Amino acid sequence: MNTELNRVTERIIERSRASRQLYLSRMKHAGDNIPDRKQLSCGNLAHGFAACTETEKNTIKMMNAANLGIVTAYNDMLSAHHPYERFPGIIKAAAREMGCTAQVAGGTPAMCDGVTQGQPGMELSLFSRDNIAMSAGIGLSHNMFDAALYLGVCDKIVPGLVMGALRFGYLPTVFVPAGPMPSGLPNSEKARVRQEYAQGKVGRDALLQAESDSYHSAGTCTFYGTANTNQMLMEFMGLHLPGSSFVNPENSMRDALTREATQQAVRITKQNGQYTPLYDVLTEKAFVNGLVGLLSTGGSTNLTIHLIAMARAAGIILTWEDFSDLSRAVPSLAKVYPNGMADVNHFHAAGGLGYLIGELLDGGLLHDDVNTIMGQGLRNYTLEPFQEGDEIVFKPGAGKSLNEDIVRPVSNPFSPEGGLHVIKGNLGTGVIKVSAVKKEHQHIEAPAVIFESQHDLQAAFEAGDLNRDCVVVVRFQGPKANGMPELHKLTPPLGVLQDEGYKVALVTDGRMSGASGKVPAAIHLSPEASEGGPLARVQPGDMIKLNAHTGELNIQVDPAEFAARTPVLGDLSANQFGVGRELFGHMRSAVSTAEEGATVFRFEDSEVSNG
Repeated sequence: MNTELNRVTERIIERSRASRQLYLSRMKHAGDNIPDRKQLSCGNLAHGFAACTETEKNTIKMMNAANLGIVTAYNDMLSAHHPYERFPGIIKAAAREMGCTAQVAGGTPAMCDGVTQGQPGMELSLFSRDNIAMSAGIGLSHNMFDAALYLGVCDKIVPGLVMGALRFGYLPTVFVPAGPMPSGLPNSEKARVRQEYAQGKVGRDALLQAESDSYHSAGTCTFYGTANTNQMLMEFMGLHLPGSSFVNPENSMRDALTREATQQAVRITKQNGQYTPLYDVLTEKAFVNGLVGLLSTGGSTNLTIHLIAMARAAGIILTWEDFSDLSRAVPSLAKVYPNGMADVNHFHAAGGLGYLIGELLDGGLLHDDVNTIMGQGLRNYTLEPFQEGDEIVFKPGAGKSLNEDIVRPVSNPFSPEGGLHVIKGNLGTGVIKVSAVKKEHQHIEAPAVIFESQHDLQAAFEAGDLNRDCVVVVRFQGPKANGMPELHKLTPPLGVLQDEGYKVALVTDGRMSGASGKVPAAIHLSPEASEGGPLARVQPGDMIKLNAHTGELNIQVDPAEFAARTPVLGDLSANQFGVGRELFGHMRSAVSTAEEGATVFRFEDSEVSNG
């Protein structure tokens, strides 16, 4: 095993010891009562199966047959979740084949960040994650279920579902993907049209056509943003079936995989003798495996927030230091847009996650000694599913890359280091994604240009006020200020400036889309400006140095003068109302820092730290 991997793992185990033990004791105590419905009164149970068929009622009455709870994030506006419309019927039929039952326990919200980019609704996006966790908890609170299947793909949905699932960690748990849409307009061509629109070279009709040709059917967007990073994580952490993440929704194998996921959930229930509760799957080592997957593939920066929140729901304390230290040890093995030209369908065809997991295991860069829904050992995830009739069989996957422009072996990485780095200095601590940034753009020193809205930046760009070397500071975008919206609308204008030869970078306490790429962006700066963080003391023209190689982010101003400045107070009045934002005021007040997972929840780690 890689020595740095072991060192970081042991550090996490030691740091989390007290909170993890408290979590495990609670989950094991709850697990002693499975099946939960034996605790229900006759009236409770009658309500729980009132709408079932007589056969289903008789099965649920028998405590030796599993009843599966389905938590679904289905809606038919969100393309990635549209396929889930048919999944409950498939799951119920598959459960019946094994003499068991399944019920939809509840639904959760599912926002599309693609629809809300640059819109006021984006200010609800991050908070929707914690709302999803609570919604999942409400669905499972009826104590009717022996295992749970979660239907979710996109940005905040999977992290929220994981957080909710972990509070029912005594239940066997399977996540069921829906798959990406088939490849459409290449992502590089879409990015070109977006930049030309930002420059005024093409009109709205051309832009809409390009967007429509790219996002053209049911399924996940095909770039390697947050949604597809989530899918990678679920395999690396042992919660999907092997090789199931990137099978298209209309491929006949998709429904067969859903049937197999259901029947695997039945197999790992207490009634069937292979009891595998979620708390035994999502351990410290499983989270380290997730970190390695994120770093080796150059995944979404959003997961530097979500993984911390997810881990804390399991009593495990991750820090950005863990990300940073592992990034120096984990090589970059994949080039998927925005890190390269390929999309996730091309990545899957080139060997995909099974090949990547095998390479990392053989290189001593993943923990094999973990439990998964497929049994002991992450090497189960080097297998590939094949359809034989209506059945799924698992066979050895690709032993070598089928396209080294997309995925490479450990012996020949794209880079010896991972695609995400922690960046820190006298402006705070944040993260930067370097996997899509050319080396010549990873170090910049330039004067600050300051904005408090991404829309103000767009106006300045259109007026020609940014035609110079500059470090663009967009502040008052943190979780307490306005819910920490993604600032993906900044990507086209900043990309244009870079292409025109200007040295340009972004520094913000906000987030960027998981699809953001070539412009160096120090994001998630903590402490945030609205809490008096250093960004609130930056003035126009201050020289800022950003060096992704060394992880430095510093303002080059006399320290005494900088400390003496009065922090600017942002005008946040426009962020408090409209499109439901007033409903989330309590969350803005209670949310933790980005470095702590930007969550309103206080789990076992908070109890331990407070004595």
